[in-house]
Amino acid sequence: MKKLTIKDIAKEFKVSISTVSKALNDSYEISEATKSKIQKYAKEHNYKPNFNALSLKNRSTKTIGIIIPTMLKYFFAQVFKGIEKTALERGYKVITCISNESYTKEVEIIEMLSNGSIDGFIVSLAKETEIKGDYKHLQDAIDNGTPIVMFDRVAQTLNCDKIITDDFDGAEKTVEFLYKNGHKSIAFVSTMSDFHIGKQRFLGYKKGLENVGLPFNDNLVINIFDRDYKKYESILIPFLEKNNIDSIITTGESAAVASMKAGIKTGHKVPADLSVIAFSNGILARHSSPKMTTLSQHGEQMGESAAKVLIDKLEKKNTDSLIKVITTDLVIRDSTK
Repeated sequence: MKKLTIKDIAKEFKVSISTVSKALNDSYEISEATKSKIQKYAKEHNYKPNFNALSLKNRSTKTIGIIIPTMLKYFFAQVFKGIEKTALERGYKVITCISNESYTKEVEIIEMLSNGSIDGFIVSLAKETEIKGDYKHLQDAIDNGTPIVMFDRVAQTLNCDKIITDDFDGAEKTVEFLYKNGHKSIAFVSTMSDFHIGKQRFLGYKKGLENVGLPFNDNLVINIFDRDYKKYESILIPFLEKNNIDSIITTGESAAVASMKAGIKTGHKVPADLSVIAFSNGILARHSSPKMTTLSQHGEQMGESAAKVLIDKLEKKNTDSLIKVITTDLVIRDSTK
């Protein structure tokens, strides 16, 4: 059942929102008859005040709510570091919640924090939310005057600020880099084909092949839907045995490490006859053996941008919604020749 809002009560009695607000706060400015009518209706319909909507004009908590989909990716830790650094510099506290890729959990967090305990949200969508394509909870928060800045995994249809990586361009440049270094059979391993960012990386890969004149071969693309990274290797070994592959681009680090291991187990030498490149530039890349070439998404910079955009909005320094694109950079290490 939809939660009754102050707007609904105003509509019911054909009065202004501020009249309803005053009546519910027992203000002397409103006649007794109107007051008791509105209060009775609110009580019968189980109205719960949304402190956020009521007191937005005069109250700021100086707190930002952050919702990230998972703790398992170093990328999100980097983003968080950037958000926290900027928030502290500007006198804001942060509350961090993890949706665990669950739509229901994401909705619960938004509802829980939208009672006036935070001034605005920084959100990266849960996998289930993106697959469902249901962003009503986010739209409701925006409608109630709580600004939202989305990063990395964003809702295309929502009108709010967004900080994204140039995923398409990054994948396209990576194919060109591999081709220039003598690779002709470039595979693409995705663990995020459900996500808009995963689709963008795949389209960039295809465009890169087209740019260098290599034919697209469906057999060289593998989409892994299993969330358990321990199973990646067993999926990738037959993939490498069946196809003649000289290089692999993966959408994340876990898949890249598994690709290198699978490569070694199928008799390849990395990077002598198999180069591997991963999106994201985290801990795994630096500690894998050999050290991994990555496409850095600059997570910390993304976090700093998201916090700056949100705080500027809260302090009325910017009112227009913007989309900011963070450019990826190739960090060349030992997994590519």
